[in-house]
Amino acid sequence: MAESAAKRLKTTGVTIGTHNGHFHADEALAVYMLRLLPTYAGSSLVRTRDPALLQTCHTVVDVGGEYDASANRYDHHQRTFSTTFPGRPTKLSSAGLVYMHFGKAIIAQQLSKPEDSEDVGLLWNKIYESFVEALDAHDNGISAYDPKGIAAASLEKRFSEGGFNLGAMVGRLNPNWNDPVPSDPKEAQAAEDEKFLTASQRIGEEFSRDLEYYSRAWLPARDIVKAAYEKRTEYDPEGRIMVLEGQSVPWKDHMYNLEEADGTGKKVLYVLYAEKPVPDAKWRIQAVPVTMDSFESRKALPEAWRGARDDKLDEITGIPGGVFVHAAGFIGGNKTFEGAKAMAVKALDI
Repeated sequence: MAESAAKRLKTTGVTIGTHNGHFHADEALAVYMLRLLPTYAGSSLVRTRDPALLQTCHTVVDVGGEYDASANRYDHHQRTFSTTFPGRPTKLSSAGLVYMHFGKAIIAQQLSKPEDSEDVGLLWNKIYESFVEALDAHDNGISAYDPKGIAAASLEKRFSEGGFNLGAMVGRLNPNWNDPVPSDPKEAQAAEDEKFLTASQRIGEEFSRDLEYYSRAWLPARDIVKAAYEKRTEYDPEGRIMVLEGQSVPWKDHMYNLEEADGTGKKVLYVLYAEKPVPDAKWRIQAVPVTMDSFESRKALPEAWRGARDDKLDEITGIPGGVFVHAAGFIGGNKTFEGAKAMAVKALDI
Protein backbone atom coordinates (compact mmCIF):
# COMPACT_ATOMS: atom_id res chain seq x y z
CA MET A 1 0.00 0.00 0.00
CA ALA A 2 2.66 2.51 1.01
CA GLU A 3 4.79 1.61 -1.99
CA SER A 4 2.02 2.17 -4.51
CA ALA A 5 1.01 5.41 -2.82
CA ALA A 6 4.55 6.73 -2.91
CA LYS A 7 4.95 5.83 -6.59
CA ARG A 8 1.60 7.32 -7.52
CA LEU A 9 2.40 10.79 -6.16
CA LYS A 10 4.78 12.38 -8.62
CA THR A 11 3.57 15.97 -8.65
CA THR A 12 5.38 18.96 -7.16
CA GLY A 13 4.07 21.86 -5.15
CA VAL A 14 1.20 19.80 -3.74
CA THR A 15 -1.33 21.08 -1.23
CA ILE A 16 -2.55 19.15 1.82
CA GLY A 17 -6.02 19.97 3.07
CA THR A 18 -7.44 19.42 6.54
CA HIS A 19 -10.15 21.07 8.64
CA ASN A 20 -9.84 24.35 10.46
CA GLY A 21 -11.09 25.06 13.97
CA HIS A 22 -10.15 22.94 16.98
CA PHE A 23 -7.35 20.60 15.93
CA HIS A 24 -6.55 17.09 17.13
CA ALA A 25 -3.57 14.78 17.35
CA ASP A 26 -4.59 12.60 14.43
CA GLU A 27 -4.57 15.19 11.66
CA ALA A 28 -1.57 16.94 13.25
CA LEU A 29 0.42 13.71 12.95
CA ALA A 30 -1.03 12.85 9.53
CA VAL A 31 0.24 16.14 8.09
CA TYR A 32 3.65 15.66 9.72
CA MET A 33 4.05 12.12 8.40
CA LEU A 34 3.16 13.13 4.86
CA ARG A 35 5.74 15.90 4.96
CA LEU A 36 8.46 13.38 5.77
CA LEU A 37 8.18 12.09 2.20
CA PRO A 38 9.81 13.83 -0.80
CA THR A 39 6.48 14.39 -2.57
CA TYR A 40 5.13 16.41 0.35
CA ALA A 41 8.34 17.95 1.70
CA GLY A 42 7.51 21.36 0.23
CA SER A 43 3.74 21.04 0.42
CA SER A 44 1.43 23.87 1.38
CA LEU A 45 -1.38 23.43 3.89
CA VAL A 46 -4.99 24.55 3.65
CA ARG A 47 -7.16 24.31 6.76
CA THR A 48 -10.81 24.68 5.80
CA ARG A 49 -14.17 22.94 5.72
CA ASP A 50 -15.12 24.51 2.41
CA PRO A 51 -15.75 21.61 -0.02
CA ALA A 52 -14.76 23.76 -3.00
CA LEU A 53 -11.37 24.58 -1.49
CA LEU A 54 -10.80 20.99 -0.39
CA GLN A 55 -11.53 19.86 -3.93
CA THR A 56 -8.47 21.80 -5.12
CA CYS A 57 -6.16 20.02 -2.68
CA HIS A 58 -3.92 17.19 -3.82
CA THR A 59 -4.41 15.28 -0.55
CA VAL A 60 -7.08 15.73 2.14
CA VAL A 61 -6.95 14.30 5.67
CA ASP A 62 -9.55 14.18 8.46
CA VAL A 63 -12.23 16.10 6.60
CA GLY A 64 -14.42 15.76 3.52
CA GLY A 65 -16.31 12.58 4.44
CA GLU A 66 -14.38 10.41 2.00
CA TYR A 67 -11.83 7.62 2.21
CA ASP A 68 -10.41 6.89 -1.21
CA ALA A 69 -6.68 6.24 -1.38
CA SER A 70 -6.70 6.43 -5.17
CA ALA A 71 -7.89 10.04 -4.88
CA ASN A 72 -5.70 10.81 -1.82
CA ARG A 73 -8.71 11.30 0.47
CA TYR A 74 -8.23 10.10 4.04
CA ASP A 75 -11.22 10.90 6.23
CA HIS A 76 -12.69 8.54 8.83
CA HIS A 77 -15.79 10.37 10.08
CA GLN A 78 -18.35 8.89 7.67
CA ARG A 79 -20.87 6.50 9.18
CA THR A 80 -19.82 3.62 6.92
CA PHE A 81 -16.13 3.83 7.83
CA SER A 82 -14.81 0.79 9.76
CA THR A 83 -11.27 0.28 8.43
CA THR A 84 -8.61 -1.03 10.79
CA PHE A 85 -4.87 -1.58 10.50
CA PRO A 86 -4.03 -5.15 9.37
CA GLY A 87 -4.24 -7.50 12.35
CA ARG A 88 -5.44 -4.82 14.80
CA PRO A 89 -8.97 -4.16 16.10
CA THR A 90 -8.93 -0.37 16.49
CA LYS A 91 -10.81 1.75 13.97
CA LEU A 92 -8.43 4.11 12.20
CA SER A 93 -8.30 7.88 12.45
CA SER A 94 -6.66 10.07 9.81
CA ALA A 95 -3.29 9.33 11.45
CA GLY A 96 -3.81 5.60 11.10
CA LEU A 97 -5.03 5.93 7.53
CA VAL A 98 -2.01 7.97 6.45
CA TYR A 99 0.32 5.63 8.34
CA MET A 100 -1.28 2.52 6.82
CA HIS A 101 -0.75 3.86 3.31
CA PHE A 102 2.51 5.78 3.68
CA GLY A 103 4.19 4.30 6.78
CA LYS A 104 6.21 1.74 4.86
CA ALA A 105 7.58 4.46 2.57
CA ILE A 106 8.58 6.51 5.63
CA ILE A 107 10.28 3.54 7.30
CA ALA A 108 11.98 2.39 4.08
CA GLN A 109 13.39 5.90 3.70
CA GLN A 110 14.70 5.75 7.28
CA LEU A 111 16.29 2.31 6.83
CA SER A 112 17.43 2.80 3.21
CA LYS A 113 15.75 -0.53 2.42
CA PRO A 114 12.98 -1.60 0.01
CA GLU A 115 9.43 -1.21 1.25
CA ASP A 116 8.82 -4.96 0.89
CA SER A 117 11.79 -5.92 3.11
CA GLU A 118 11.17 -7.90 6.28
CA ASP A 119 12.63 -5.18 8.50
CA VAL A 120 10.34 -2.52 7.05
CA GLY A 121 7.32 -4.75 7.60
CA LEU A 122 8.38 -5.51 11.16
CA LEU A 123 8.76 -1.83 12.05
CA TRP A 124 5.56 -0.89 10.21
CA ASN A 125 3.60 -3.14 12.55
CA LYS A 126 5.60 -2.28 15.66
CA ILE A 127 5.34 1.50 15.34
CA TYR A 128 1.62 1.28 14.65
CA GLU A 129 1.08 -0.74 17.83
CA SER A 130 3.45 1.32 19.96
CA PHE A 131 2.48 4.81 18.80
CA VAL A 132 -0.16 5.36 16.13
CA GLU A 133 -2.86 3.03 17.46
CA ALA A 134 -3.22 5.06 20.66
CA LEU A 135 -4.05 8.13 18.57
CA ASP A 136 -6.60 6.20 16.53
CA ALA A 137 -8.29 4.99 19.70
CA HIS A 138 -8.21 8.43 21.34
CA ASP A 139 -9.75 10.16 18.33
CA ASN A 140 -12.45 7.52 17.94
CA GLY A 141 -13.33 7.45 21.64
CA ILE A 142 -12.09 3.91 22.23
CA SER A 143 -10.88 3.07 25.75
CA ALA A 144 -7.77 1.00 26.37
CA TYR A 145 -9.84 -1.16 28.73
CA ASP A 146 -13.42 -2.35 28.39
CA PRO A 147 -15.46 0.13 30.50
CA LYS A 148 -18.02 -2.55 31.35
CA GLY A 149 -15.28 -4.87 32.56
CA ILE A 150 -13.79 -2.14 34.73
CA ALA A 151 -17.20 -1.32 36.20
CA ALA A 152 -17.95 -4.99 36.85
CA ALA A 153 -14.66 -5.34 38.71
CA SER A 154 -15.36 -2.14 40.69
CA LEU A 155 -11.97 -0.75 39.74
CA GLU A 156 -11.18 2.88 40.46
CA LYS A 157 -8.11 4.92 39.57
CA ARG A 158 -5.83 5.49 42.54
CA PHE A 159 -4.57 8.84 41.28
CA SER A 160 -4.90 11.26 38.40
CA GLU A 161 -2.51 10.81 35.51
CA GLY A 162 -2.65 14.51 34.82
CA GLY A 163 -4.54 14.03 31.58
CA PHE A 164 -1.25 13.77 29.75
CA ASN A 165 -1.26 11.55 26.70
CA LEU A 166 -0.49 12.06 23.03
CA GLY A 167 -3.93 13.45 22.33
CA ALA A 168 -3.84 15.83 25.28
CA MET A 169 -0.38 17.02 24.31
CA VAL A 170 -1.78 18.34 21.03
CA GLY A 171 -5.11 19.43 22.50
CA ARG A 172 -3.53 21.82 24.97
CA LEU A 173 -1.85 23.67 22.09
CA ASN A 174 -5.23 24.84 20.80
CA PRO A 175 -6.18 28.46 21.56
CA ASN A 176 -7.93 28.99 24.89
CA TRP A 177 -11.57 30.01 24.74
CA ASN A 178 -10.77 33.49 26.03
CA ASP A 179 -7.61 34.19 24.00
CA PRO A 180 -7.85 37.37 21.93
CA VAL A 181 -8.73 36.72 18.27
CA PRO A 182 -7.80 39.09 15.44
CA SER A 183 -10.87 40.82 13.98
CA ASP A 184 -9.71 40.17 10.45
CA PRO A 185 -10.82 36.62 9.43
CA LYS A 186 -7.67 35.97 7.42
CA GLU A 187 -5.44 37.03 10.30
CA ALA A 188 -7.48 34.93 12.71
CA GLN A 189 -7.15 31.84 10.49
CA ALA A 190 -3.43 32.46 10.05
CA ALA A 191 -2.96 32.63 13.84
CA GLU A 192 -4.91 29.40 14.30
CA ASP A 193 -2.92 27.71 11.52
CA GLU A 194 0.32 28.72 13.21
CA LYS A 195 -0.76 26.96 16.39
CA PHE A 196 -1.70 23.88 14.37
CA LEU A 197 1.75 23.79 12.76
CA THR A 198 3.32 24.00 16.21
CA ALA A 199 1.18 21.05 17.33
CA SER A 200 1.98 19.08 14.18
CA GLN A 201 5.70 19.59 14.72
CA ARG A 202 5.42 18.70 18.42
CA ILE A 203 3.69 15.36 17.97
CA GLY A 204 5.78 14.72 14.87
CA GLU A 205 8.94 15.00 16.93
CA GLU A 206 7.64 12.24 19.19
CA PHE A 207 6.84 10.08 16.16
CA SER A 208 10.32 10.66 14.74
CA ARG A 209 11.91 9.77 18.09
CA ASP A 210 9.96 6.51 18.07
CA LEU A 211 11.00 5.82 14.49
CA GLU A 212 14.61 6.59 15.36
CA TYR A 213 14.56 4.34 18.43
CA TYR A 214 12.91 1.36 16.78
CA SER A 215 15.03 1.54 13.64
CA ARG A 216 18.43 2.20 15.26
CA ALA A 217 18.18 0.52 18.66
CA TRP A 218 15.24 -1.86 18.89
CA LEU A 219 15.65 -3.54 15.50
CA PRO A 220 19.41 -4.24 15.78
CA ALA A 221 18.78 -5.78 19.22
CA ARG A 222 16.64 -8.53 17.70
CA ASP A 223 19.58 -10.70 16.57
CA ILE A 224 21.34 -10.29 19.94
CA VAL A 225 18.25 -11.39 21.87
CA LYS A 226 17.66 -14.28 19.49
CA ALA A 227 21.22 -15.54 20.04
CA ALA A 228 20.78 -15.27 23.81
CA TYR A 229 17.44 -17.05 23.69
CA GLU A 230 18.91 -19.94 21.72
CA LYS A 231 21.68 -20.39 24.34
CA ARG A 232 19.49 -20.18 27.44
CA THR A 233 19.61 -23.92 28.19
CA GLU A 234 23.35 -23.57 28.81
CA TYR A 235 22.49 -21.82 32.08
CA ASP A 236 19.38 -23.76 33.06
CA PRO A 237 18.12 -27.05 31.54
CA GLU A 238 14.61 -25.60 31.31
CA GLY A 239 15.77 -22.37 29.68
CA ARG A 240 14.58 -20.13 32.49
CA ILE A 241 17.73 -17.94 32.49
CA MET A 242 18.71 -15.83 29.50
CA VAL A 243 22.07 -14.04 29.33
CA LEU A 244 22.71 -11.01 27.16
CA GLU A 245 26.39 -11.07 26.32
CA GLY A 246 28.30 -7.83 25.89
CA GLN A 247 25.73 -5.33 27.15
CA SER A 248 22.06 -4.80 27.78
CA VAL A 249 19.80 -4.23 24.78
CA PRO A 250 16.00 -3.76 24.42
CA TRP A 251 15.03 -7.38 24.99
CA LYS A 252 11.45 -7.69 26.22
CA ASP A 253 9.53 -7.45 22.95
CA HIS A 254 11.91 -9.77 21.15
CA MET A 255 11.96 -12.33 23.96
CA TYR A 256 8.17 -12.48 24.21
CA ASN A 257 7.94 -12.93 20.43
CA LEU A 258 10.55 -15.70 20.51
CA GLU A 259 8.69 -17.49 23.29
CA GLU A 260 5.44 -17.29 21.33
CA ALA A 261 7.10 -18.57 18.16
CA ASP A 262 8.84 -21.32 20.13
CA GLY A 263 5.49 -22.75 21.16
CA THR A 264 6.90 -24.90 23.98
CA GLY A 265 5.21 -22.94 26.74
CA LYS A 266 8.49 -22.65 28.64
CA LYS A 267 9.14 -19.16 29.96
CA VAL A 268 12.28 -17.19 30.73
CA LEU A 269 12.17 -16.03 34.34
CA TYR A 270 15.45 -14.10 34.72
CA VAL A 271 17.54 -12.06 32.30
CA LEU A 272 21.20 -11.33 33.07
CA TYR A 273 23.21 -8.49 31.54
CA ALA A 274 26.28 -6.39 32.25
CA GLU A 275 25.78 -2.80 33.41
CA LYS A 276 28.43 -1.62 30.94
CA PRO A 277 30.25 -3.26 28.00
CA VAL A 278 33.59 -3.44 29.87
CA PRO A 279 35.43 -6.51 31.28
CA ASP A 280 35.02 -5.61 34.97
CA ALA A 281 31.40 -4.46 34.76
CA LYS A 282 28.89 -5.34 37.44
CA TRP A 283 26.00 -7.57 36.40
CA ARG A 284 22.25 -7.23 36.80
CA ILE A 285 19.64 -9.93 37.23
CA GLN A 286 16.17 -8.85 36.17
CA ALA A 287 12.96 -10.74 36.75
CA VAL A 288 10.89 -10.95 33.55
CA PRO A 289 7.58 -9.05 33.77
CA VAL A 290 4.34 -10.96 33.25
CA THR A 291 3.63 -8.68 30.28
CA MET A 292 5.55 -5.95 28.50
CA ASP A 293 4.10 -3.13 30.61
CA SER A 294 3.46 -5.04 33.82
CA PHE A 295 5.00 -4.26 37.20
CA GLU A 296 4.33 -7.86 38.23
CA SER A 297 7.16 -10.34 37.67
CA ARG A 298 6.81 -13.92 36.51
CA LYS A 299 9.01 -14.86 39.46
CA ALA A 300 10.31 -12.01 41.59
CA LEU A 301 13.60 -12.40 43.40
CA PRO A 302 13.15 -14.07 46.83
CA GLU A 303 11.38 -12.09 49.52
CA ALA A 304 14.25 -12.56 52.00
CA TRP A 305 16.69 -10.90 49.60
CA ARG A 306 14.67 -7.78 48.90
CA GLY A 307 16.02 -4.48 50.14
CA ALA A 308 19.38 -6.02 51.16
CA ARG A 309 22.72 -4.68 49.94
CA ASP A 310 26.43 -5.59 49.87
CA ASP A 311 27.66 -7.74 52.78
CA LYS A 312 24.17 -8.14 54.21
CA LEU A 313 22.96 -9.49 50.86
CA ASP A 314 25.93 -11.89 50.69
CA GLU A 315 25.04 -13.17 54.13
CA ILE A 316 21.41 -13.79 53.19
CA THR A 317 22.05 -15.39 49.80
CA GLY A 318 25.27 -17.20 50.61
CA ILE A 319 26.65 -15.82 47.32
CA PRO A 320 29.62 -13.42 47.38
CA GLY A 321 29.71 -10.14 45.48
CA GLY A 322 26.12 -9.06 46.02
CA VAL A 323 25.35 -5.42 45.28
CA PHE A 324 21.61 -5.05 45.90
CA VAL A 325 18.15 -6.48 45.40
CA HIS A 326 15.34 -3.99 44.90
CA ALA A 327 12.68 -3.87 47.59
CA ALA A 328 10.09 -4.92 44.99
CA GLY A 329 12.20 -7.92 43.92
CA PHE A 330 12.20 -7.19 40.19
CA ILE A 331 15.93 -6.52 39.85
CA GLY A 332 19.21 -7.15 41.63
CA GLY A 333 22.93 -6.93 41.05
CA ASN A 334 26.24 -8.65 41.64
CA LYS A 335 29.84 -7.62 41.09
CA THR A 336 30.46 -10.51 38.67
CA PHE A 337 28.67 -12.57 36.04
CA GLU A 338 29.27 -15.75 38.02
CA GLY A 339 27.69 -14.15 41.08
CA ALA A 340 24.65 -12.94 39.14
CA LYS A 341 24.26 -16.37 37.56
CA ALA A 342 24.46 -18.04 40.96
CA MET A 343 21.76 -15.69 42.27
CA ALA A 344 19.50 -16.55 39.34
CA VAL A 345 20.01 -20.31 39.73
CA LYS A 346 19.33 -20.13 43.47
CA ALA A 347 16.28 -17.90 43.03
CA LEU A 348 14.69 -20.46 40.69
CA ASP A 349 14.26 -22.91 43.57
CA ILE A 350 13.08 -20.49 46.25
